[in-house]
This record gives sequence, structure tokens and C-alpha cells, in this order.
Amino acid sequence: MNQLLRKPALLAADQGLAIPPTRRGAGPLAALGLAIRLAWRQLKADRARLATAIAGVMFACVLVFMQLGFKGALFDSATNMLAAMRADLFLMHPMTQASFRPERLPRIRAWQALADPDVAHAVPIYLEQATLRNPATGTRRSAQVIGFDASAGAVAFTGLPPLIEALQRPDTLAFDARSRPEFGPVGRLFRDHGPYHLQLGRRDFELVGLVEIGPSFGADGNVVMSETNFRRVFARPPGMADLVALRLTPGADATAVQARLRALLPADVVVLTHAELVRGERAYWENGTPIGFIFLFGSIMGLVVGMVIVYQILFADIAGHLSEYATLKAMGYSNAYLSRVVLGAAVILAVIGFIPGLGLAVFLYDFVAKATFLPLHMPPDRALSVFLMIFAMCFTAGLLAMRKLRDANPADMF
Repeated sequence: MNQLLRKPALLAADQGLAIPPTRRGAGPLAALGLAIRLAWRQLKADRARLATAIAGVMFACVLVFMQLGFKGALFDSATNMLAAMRADLFLMHPMTQASFRPERLPRIRAWQALADPDVAHAVPIYLEQATLRNPATGTRRSAQVIGFDASAGAVAFTGLPPLIEALQRPDTLAFDARSRPEFGPVGRLFRDHGPYHLQLGRRDFELVGLVEIGPSFGADGNVVMSETNFRRVFARPPGMADLVALRLTPGADATAVQARLRALLPADVVVLTHAELVRGERAYWENGTPIGFIFLFGSIMGLVVGMVIVYQILFADIAGHLSEYATLKAMGYSNAYLSRVVLGAAVILAVIGFIPGLGLAVFLYDFVAKATFLPLHMPPDRALSVFLMIFAMCFTAGLLAMRKLRDANPADMF
């Protein structure tokens, strides 16, 4: 019988499995460390299988990162215009769901809001889309036109303050330098040669400067102009606006002013903070369209594929070392210990697969961001979330593969 037990032990040594010595009274951390050591040597014994497992975890990791990255970038781009507005409070029609198709509200609500002593400025904002002619090719592309009184100081786009005086002149506009390249070399021509004329709709305007807003779902680029110039392009009722931006006096409590305005103004407007305005726009794209579900489904499928790959690797590894596991059982090691070995292998695969997957995802984020102008970046909370997903994926695969340990019965082997 001793000879029978020695033979599998020698086989285990040949396979690279280090049989940990029995340590009476060893603590749980020591036992876990021994299990992880054994799991690592078992994985290392077949390098081709280990490489396959790492590739499977990397695939799942990169797929989940890209799905979440695209989802976040698209939703961030959808709120670019609203996020760039720096007013304290906003008035909006309650039926407006998204900024690219706003419901109009009475402009008089802006003047009524000024009745509150803490409201310093109330600026109506007008939103419309028009085609902008490419200065190089002559082709047209739809752009979001934003009209408002820039001198009132209620809206603060990046790059706008130096252009306030110029935008007050007739037939002038500012172009969004972060617009998609299909609009042509608008920004480069301005930086190289200064102001020049662009055709917006059927009217010529002088480009007097560049601002930074960014494209969105609703528009590939943006144009900023004064309220007066806006009315030269678009014929609309003079008493209606799409949004009203409110700038409060220094030190004013925005929450208290919001509550007072809600009590003061009629029910045909809602009073929102800047964060609520952006959050509502994002919620529309995430919940009111199938985009959120599509990216969630893609992430789940990536995790399922990765889990199947890791499960197959661990299952095949256990099946190939059944005699060694049976030997360990015969030596007195419990099923719980052997289960820790399998789960330890799963955890090791999660860690060593996640690290290169994270590096590849960061590289792809940068590549895709430059190619598509989407705001792709790697926030720490996303990296942590994906690691926890990958960890759970590998851990679940390990739990499923542990069932094969039941076949490691010393009585059947010897």
C-alpha cells in the first residue's frame, strides 16, 4: 500500500506539483498560502494551457473595458453641450427629454426669475440645428447652433470670454474647436489666418473665434452666436426660448433659490441645478434608448465567454491531475484544501490576466479616442469595477470546476 501511495506522489513531483508538508496547527493564512503555491505550480506545469487561460481572461477583460468605455464615452458626449454650460440654475420645459429636441418655454419666465433677489442674471438660450459648409470641400454637415447673450455672463464655455465683444457684432459666430473633422479645417484656418467667412445655412457669417464644447449624439459640432444673430438665421416666435440659464449672486444658496423659484414660477417650467440638467440628459440616453442595454448585454457576453474559457482550462487541469489529487486525499488533505487549490488557480488567472488586459484597454482607449473624437478615458473606479467582475468570473469558473474533484477518490485510483 505504501508503494501504491508513493507512485502518485512521484507523478505529482514530475508534473511540477509540490506536495506541501503536513503542518499541524497551521493558521488559515498559512494554509491558504500553501494552496496558492500548489495552484501556481500546477498552472505553471503546462505553459501552453496557462497561456491559453491568460488569453481568455484578457479577452474578457478587454471586451468588458471596451463596452463600458464606449458606453461612458457616448453618454459623456451626449452631455457635452450641457456640461460645458456653467450657470447655477436652469429653467426648462417639463416635456423636454433631450437637448437636441427641446420643447420651447415662454421667455418671460426668465424675467420672472429675476424677481428673486439672489438671481443676478437670467439668459434665454436658443437651440437649433443648421448646416455648416466645409471651407475646403464645400460639403455641408449639420451643426448645433447655440444662441444667447454672451455678455450677460450666465453661460461660460471654454474660450468664450475673449469673444464676447466680437460676437455682439452682426453676422459673427464662434466655432467649436472640438467638433468632428468632417466640418473641415475650420479651426486650423482660423489659427493660421485669423477671422474669415463661413456659410451657416444660407447666410454668410464671420468666424471670430473658437470655443470648446465637443460633439454629441445629437450633433457632430457646435456653433455659438448672439441671440440677435440667431434670429437672423432662424425664424421663430420672439417670445419663446429653449432654455434659460440663471446666474446667482455670489454666496447664494442654489438649493434655497431653486425651492423659491419652484414656488414662484408656473408649472410650465422646471427649475434644475446644473448637475440635475446633465443627469437628466444622460438618463434619457441611458434609459430612454436601447443604447444602455446593448452595452450591458455586450459586457455580460464577454464575461460569459471568459468564464467558459477559464472553466474549461481548470476542468481539464483537474482531469489531467486526478491521480495526484487522489494522492493528496490519501495523505490526509481534505476536500476543502483541494477546493482552495482550485479557487487559488482561478484567482491567479484573474490577476495575471487582468494586468495585461488593463494595459491593452488603455492603449485601445487612446487609439479609439483619437480616431473617433469620443471622450474615452480610464477612470480608477472603472478599472476597479472590471477587476471585480473578472475576479467574480474566474471565481465562479473555479466553483464550477471544483465538482470534478469528486472523481479524485483514492479507493478508485489505487
